[in-house]
Amino acid sequence: MTIARIKAVGFCAHYSRQGDWAFDYARRLAQKHGLQLNVFHFLDDPYAEQEQPSPLYSRQDLARIAFEKERELRMYYDERAGDFVDVGFRLCFDDSWRELHRCLHEREFQVLVLGKPSHEARFCKESIETFADTFISPVVLVGPDRPDEFRLNSRAALMIDRFDIPEERRGTVEIPTRSSTVWHGPGH
Repeated sequence: MTIARIKAVGFCAHYSRQGDWAFDYARRLAQKHGLQLNVFHFLDDPYAEQEQPSPLYSRQDLARIAFEKERELRMYYDERAGDFVDVGFRLCFDDSWRELHRCLHEREFQVLVLGKPSHEARFCKESIETFADTFISPVVLVGPDRPDEFRLNSRAALMIDRFDIPEERRGTVEIPTRSSTVWHGPGH
């Protein structure tokens, strides 16, 4: 996928040190290039170690939970954003993989930034590296050991000059067992 112009940066919320590093990088990137930063938060945590069945909520419970989650999201990241105000927030109800593809299709982001909370981190029911390697847009992983530790998927590596990452601080996403160039969705 060729990205002619980046108009928005996407970031998936994760309340961790590495999530904070990734948000700070995404904010700096958006701010420097005059881009919108869109923060996505999911009812079903895409970072979950194991797949958990989604509980069935009544409309009232879902509305209450959505209100609480969005309030938590805005309070947490509004403070981190400081004086940068071009930040959008989206609470996502659908499967994280499907929702991210929908948001990409709707041009809510062209580059996705993810915190990597550990070396074994998972995202969308896969290792985070597999997700990054196979996702159809540029992806930048931040962490897990330092705030200036970056891994880029092959699509992001093609656009490295846009990411303001010093050469000595960046690497590529490494998949030890397999690598593919097309992401077909979870379970495929």
